[in-house]
Parts: sequence; C-alpha cells; structure tokens
Amino acid sequence: MENIIVKDMMVPLADYATVSDEATLAEAVAALKEAQATFDQDRYRHRAVLVLNNRRSVVGKVSQIDILKALEPKYRGLGDLQELEGLYGLKADSIKSMISNHGLWKKPLEDICRKAADIRVKEIMHTPTQGEFVDEGANLNEAVHQLIIGKHQSLLVLRGKEIVGVLRLTDVFHRVSEMMAACAI
Repeated sequence: MENIIVKDMMVPLADYATVSDEATLAEAVAALKEAQATFDQDRYRHRAVLVLNNRRSVVGKVSQIDILKALEPKYRGLGDLQELEGLYGLKADSIKSMISNHGLWKKPLEDICRKAADIRVKEIMHTPTQGEFVDEGANLNEAVHQLIIGKHQSLLVLRGKEIVGVLRLTDVFHRVSEMMAACAI
C-alpha cells in the first residue's frame, strides 16, 4: 500500500456530483441521482454531493444521511448526534424513546416536495475539517489512517491548496479487499 498514491485512486472533481451553495435540497438530490447514473458502473455509486461557492471552490459536502436528516428539522435541536451516541451508547430502546420524546418522524415525509424546495444545501452541508483533506501525493497508508481515525466516508484530495478530487472509503476498501484476495493464504 506504500506504492499506491491517493491520486491513482481518487475520483476527479469533474466526475463528482456538485451543486451551488445556493442550491436546494431537491437540486442536490437531482445532482446526486444524475452522477450515480452517469458514473462508471464498475465502481461504487456516489453517496454525497460537493457544495461549491460562487468561485467554484468546494465549501462543503451533503451526504445521503444529511439529506434524510434535513427532512426532519427537529434533529437540529438535538445537538451533535454522534456525541450523544458516544456518551449514551444509543440502543434500540433509547432510539425509540428519542423518537417518541422529541416527536421525531411524525410527519417528515408530508410536504416532502415543499421541504426539498425550501431547504438550501448551505443550511445543512457539512463543512470539511482539517482532517478531511489529503494530498494527492500521499500514500494509501496515510489515507487509510485518516479515514479510520476520522470515521470519514471520503477525503477531499488536494493539489497544493486546490481540491482536485475525492478519495472514497468504498474505493479504498475495494482496493484493499482485492489485495487480500490476491494473497496466497
């Protein structure tokens, strides 16, 4: 894995689903569907949309989970759900209790079209943190470490300060599983 570099495994930015930061949730879903339909069918489909500002620079990501979460606005009032999971170890009973106590998912899919047209991606996007960037010349070992430590589904690939692609966990896993299958065990 030391000889494999990120640049050889990334999805170039031009091949990735992107939308403007002024786009609606409906436009983000449409862009994701289009990218999934036109992307190389031998590879895993995209699971996120990159958000671009008016200078065409990546300023965020909207994942499938972000889209679903946005349809139930009460999630915004619950704070950091990953932190809650870590603190309380969410189990089936506590999840059911949260749904009941906070009135989650009572009517989220009613008016789905209106919600999708009203919600802007900049309101729900995830702004990448420092740990979500990897240099295109980095080896796969470094990228795997970043994916694991940060529990990321993808990393943004840099050439200098410019984002030039996306390294997806699914592609890294596929490569590693191929290497394992080739072992004479």
